[in-house]
Amino acid sequence: MKIATASYPLDVFQTWADYEAKLTRWVSEAAGQGADLLVFPEYGAMELATLAGMEVAADLEASLHAVSDRLPQADALHVTLAAQYGVHILAASAPCVPAAGQRPFNRARLFAPTGQVGIQDKQIMTRFEEEIWDVVPGDPLQLFDTALGKMGILICYDSEFPLLGRALSDADLILIPSVTEALSGYWRVRIGAMARALETQCVTVMSSVVGAAEWSPAVDISVGAGGIYGPPDKGFPDTGVLAVGELNQPGWTYAEVNLQTIAHARVDGVVLNRRNWTQQKGRSDTAIVTNLRE
Repeated sequence: MKIATASYPLDVFQTWADYEAKLTRWVSEAAGQGADLLVFPEYGAMELATLAGMEVAADLEASLHAVSDRLPQADALHVTLAAQYGVHILAASAPCVPAAGQRPFNRARLFAPTGQVGIQDKQIMTRFEEEIWDVVPGDPLQLFDTALGKMGILICYDSEFPLLGRALSDADLILIPSVTEALSGYWRVRIGAMARALETQCVTVMSSVVGAAEWSPAVDISVGAGGIYGPPDKGFPDTGVLAVGELNQPGWTYAEVNLQTIAHARVDGVVLNRRNWTQQKGRSDTAIVTNLRE
């Protein structure tokens, strides 16, 4: 399969047709390059808040609800585009308010060309989400069995936790939509993505929001790049980097991925991290303190 992962800038829209045209253009471009799977970033849907007016977009709480209100319409568009272009699409994640009086959670949606939709919520909140946004964890991790293989989704910060990655150890692909405001944040998620690929002997796909959105208190500045990573083992690059985009440059990053290469690494790799995971048990609970002081 061919994977396209986005370095995605946020825009201001005057009408729904403006958003529809932008998303169609992005999907059309990737599909035109032969991509089978398209991965958009975390909170890329925050640009939908501009459709409610710039006053709403500039208000953190109001913008979360405005984006949530637009999700059914946005999801319908993704269903249409996935079917029209014959691709799987991980839509940009968005705050989702389940009911009046409830706090939003951060939700990604995976669209198959057959019309089926998978939903994945973020598990662990960053300090900003927890302390400022008051966004809460959603439903548990899912493993999606698709025509392109088994996929899991770790939204941004979730990728930095190995036990969440281990819960997806049967995934061929782990999709990692992200948004980070600093270079250090980008590298935390990228290192997490590469570590999860190493441990699970799978391919991880990181997407990023890039550029300035000064109208938004949520995603006013974003630093990042798309990247596709695998284990540095048989059939993969020695660096584990299948492809990585240029920092902060909008556009798609592409890589070809073969599921048989993943399967072979898991069975007969130079190392077998995925299989050897359980050998940590009993060896990693508590380190023995050895006194080397005089």
